[in-house]
Amino acid sequence: MGKKPKLGQNFLVDDRARHAIADALGDVSDRTVVEIGPGHGAITSILAGRCRRLIALELDTALVQELTARFQPQPSVQIVSGDVLQVDLPALLQPGETCDVIGNLPYYITSDILLKLFANSQHIRRAVVMMQREVADRVAATPGVREYGILSATAQLHASVSNLFTLPPGAFSPPPEVYSTVLRLEFAPRFAALQVDPAGFDRLLKQSFAQKRKTLQNNLRAAGYDAAGLAACWPAGIPAQARAESLTLEQMATLYRALPPHSQLSR
Repeated sequence: MGKKPKLGQNFLVDDRARHAIADALGDVSDRTVVEIGPGHGAITSILAGRCRRLIALELDTALVQELTARFQPQPSVQIVSGDVLQVDLPALLQPGETCDVIGNLPYYITSDILLKLFANSQHIRRAVVMMQREVADRVAATPGVREYGILSATAQLHASVSNLFTLPPGAFSPPPEVYSTVLRLEFAPRFAALQVDPAGFDRLLKQSFAQKRKTLQNNLRAAGYDAAGLAACWPAGIPAQARAESLTLEQMATLYRALPPHSQLSR
C-alpha cells in the first residue's frame, strides 16, 4: 500500500500537464520563479533548467529533505522550508526585483494564498496557478453571474485572469475528488486607472460583498454608512437595488469616488 499523503496533497503525475503548466510561464530565462508546493518536483525539475533562479516553498519537511537532496546542488535552485502564508515574499527577492509564481495550490487554503499574492502584487509579474475548478470559476467570473464575488473582484483588480485548461482527477496521485483548473494571472493592479485609494477601495469591496444576497445599499448601511447620505450621493448609473455582484469594477470605483469623505469608515 502506498504512503498516504499528508496536508491534503495530490501530486501531479501527468507528464503532458506538468510541461503545459511550466510552459505557461513563458520565457523565464532571466527571471526568478517562486514555486508554491513543489511536492516531489514534477514542475521543479522542468523549471530548474529554465529560469535564472528558482525558489521552491514547501511545507512538508519530508519533501523538503527530498527536494533538497535532489535539487540543492544546483546553484540556481533554493529550497525553502515553510508555510507560503507566513513567508515574507519580498525578502526572498533582490531589491527592486519582481518574480513569477507557479504552483498547485492546496485546495483548503487556495483563497488565502491568492490574497497573499494580491497583497504582494507589486513584486509579481505573472502567476500560473492550479486550483479546484469551482474556485477557478469564481476567480475568473464576470460581473452579473452567480460565481462573481469578492474573490473575483479582488483578483481582477490586481490581475488579468486567463483560464488555461482543466485537468481530471486522474492527472494526480492520489486522485482528488474534484477537477483542477490552471489559471494564468498577469499582474497589473488597476487602482491608479480607477482613481481609487487601494486600502479604501479594498475596504469598500469587502463591505459591499459582506452578505452576497443583500443589495449593495443594505450591505453598506450594515457597515455603518448613513442611509440618507448614500441616497444623496448615489451615482445615477447604478440602480438603487443593485447587488455588488452585478457591478463592474469601474462602477464600484465610481461609487467609491462619489462617497463623501466622512462616509469612508476607518475600520
